[in-house]
Amino acid sequence: MGNRKQPFGYRMTLGEITILPEEAELVRFIFQGYSTGATLGELTKALCRQEIPYYEGRTWNKNMVSRILEDGRYIGEKGYPALIEPEQLHTAAEKRSARACPPQKTPAQKALRRLCGAPPSERVEKIVTDLLNEIIRCPDRVRLPASQQAAAACGKTREALNSELEGQPIDEDNARASLLQLAAEQYDAIGNTEYETVRLRRLLTSRKPIIEPDAELLQSAVSKVGVTSKCVTVTLKNGQVIERRDEP
Repeated sequence: MGNRKQPFGYRMTLGEITILPEEAELVRFIFQGYSTGATLGELTKALCRQEIPYYEGRTWNKNMVSRILEDGRYIGEKGYPALIEPEQLHTAAEKRSARACPPQKTPAQKALRRLCGAPPSERVEKIVTDLLNEIIRCPDRVRLPASQQAAAACGKTREALNSELEGQPIDEDNARASLLQLAAEQYDAIGNTEYETVRLRRLLTSRKPIIEPDAELLQSAVSKVGVTSKCVTVTLKNGQVIERRDEP
């Protein structure tokens, strides 16, 4: 049969619409499963494992399941014998509507997703909130992070400057150039991070603890969130890293 002449679960017998018991049981199975949380995909897989087809010679698919869940004739409309209770059809309609329109993400959840690089779980949202609350309650915990790479770069320039100053006669032009380079490297190493550290302390001093991720705070205080199975790290705008590790 290319198309069913009657809805799944029914047949025409001597001009009268009657129930096909085996198919009717599958209709009830579909509504019961969907109302308790099964997805269209899960129901389709379960139906494919049994022997009764929707169409003769064709495998069950999501559209077939969806068609059954939307059909008001299963509650007795248009003269068909009822197979399910009206509440079951209404519940299925509500669930389909809710799944078709998933809850919108808040600005904070969107900001946190950008920082994580992936959709954050409720666990990650809670840990990030807790970590930010720790520095909100004690802004002095925001400190200038050490930068070994920058320190090494400054060290090389300082060594070159000392070597030039020790040489006789002193090449004033080279010494002056090395001195300016050292000053620039030192500024790059601590200038921006020092500014960000002071800014973050001022920002956090005026904040109250939060009960959920806050978009404005995330955008102004956090540059990255790292997530592993055992650890969540928050990198602040000044480069400082705070973290929460799962207990072993």
